Amino acid sequence: MSAPVHHDAAELDEARRRIEDLVCGLPDAGDQPFEQPWELRAFAMAVAAYDNGHYAWSEFQLSLVESIRRWEDGQGSEPWSYYEHWLVALEAVLADKGALSDSALDERTRTVLATPRNANHHEAHRDPVAIAPALTS
Repeated sequence: MSAPVHHDAAELDEARRRIEDLVCGLPDAGDQPFEQPWELRAFAMAVAAYDNGHYAWSEFQLSLVESIRRWEDGQGSEPWSYYEHWLVALEAVLADKGALSDSALDERTRTVLATPRNANHHEAHRDPVAIAPALTS
């Protein structure tokens, strides 16, 4: 298992700026482009996976287009939801890269289960979380 990554304040500010630019660049974004909290989380996960080199953005775009095309062809019975397609596209590209394999998920599950119960991971957090780097003596 790899060591946790620590980011400095400038790095976090730059990441927030990039996400803000992406959100503001969405068509008809308005003041609130996300109707539900999970939509923002799906968006952020896709951006974070791209930023961490898990896939090329063009791969994600093609997967998103394919998901929407299948829905338009009548293969989807659910009502229209852009971020449902966003999530389907994210799952598809991550699965193609092996990030959703049983072994990868088992390792992540072990990590989550090893987190103490009082870590508040069961509560919704709407604000960005910043973790200060560890101080060395």
